[in-house]
Amino acid sequence: MPSVSIERFELKNAANIASGPPYASGANRRVGLLAAWGRFPIVVAEALRRQNYHVSCLAVAGHADPKLAEICQDFQWIGLAKLGSAIRFFHRCDIQQATMAGKFHKVLIYQPALWWRHLPDWQFLKTFYHHFVSGQRDRKDDSLLGALTDAFASHGIQFQPATDYAPELLVPAGQIAGRPPSTAQQNDIEFAWEIAKQLGALDIGQSICVKDRGVLAVEAIEGTDACIIRAGQLCPRGGFTIVKVAKPQQDMRFDVPTVGVKTLQTMVSAGASVLAIEGGRTILLDEEDFRRFANRNKLTVVALKNGRAVGAAA
Repeated sequence: MPSVSIERFELKNAANIASGPPYASGANRRVGLLAAWGRFPIVVAEALRRQNYHVSCLAVAGHADPKLAEICQDFQWIGLAKLGSAIRFFHRCDIQQATMAGKFHKVLIYQPALWWRHLPDWQFLKTFYHHFVSGQRDRKDDSLLGALTDAFASHGIQFQPATDYAPELLVPAGQIAGRPPSTAQQNDIEFAWEIAKQLGALDIGQSICVKDRGVLAVEAIEGTDACIIRAGQLCPRGGFTIVKVAKPQQDMRFDVPTVGVKTLQTMVSAGASVLAIEGGRTILLDEEDFRRFANRNKLTVVALKNGRAVGAAA
């Protein structure tokens, strides 16, 4: 957890709230950002600022990067279970449209004494009671994030996909870096693609690691990087393939597949050689740095539409 206490919130530049938002052609240019872990929230915040949006950021404690406070006009740390406080912050900032970016570390919900440490507020309890207390509803990603966005919507705050504000982050189909997959690697991609899609349909995970059409590791609650590391431990001779896809029922408001330089760094550490992602439905962060790192480390990265047709070299 960061040094910021989840019980103590910081509201930066409060005067901006009272002074009113900047407008473009009469349209409200305020947008809320619910920021979790990773670089994605920073990229989204920077894209919004370039478009002259007034950004009010709720940064999830223990997840978000403190650098967001330097980018966004309004900024507040928020605890994992402080949903009521989050809604009130957006109301004070006159937010009606919002977006979320970054990963929530779902493994936290299985740590001991979680709720004593985070002290859920009434809005959180009301929203997630049947997921965490009564057990009447499941804890799939789509279920939990859907309940979260529904709670905001019931208070007049509609969440939109981050890619609506920064569509350039969605990578098109084609060869991104390195050589095109060999025949054996393409066979692995096709083999893994169908399995990954079935896993996504069940809302289990979006990534799978394979070697010679044998499954090494499947992503679940631990996330893609941990899945890749486990595959490397199980296949010490390396040279395996990673396939990461969108769910067939993908809600683009949250949990969109995302890759960046950190993904490639994990691949190098684990001994992976190929990364296949889904064109048009995967976010690629820091594209130029991503390409340079992949090419320098002789990694093959390809974006496909259906797992079978490799695009022309970029």
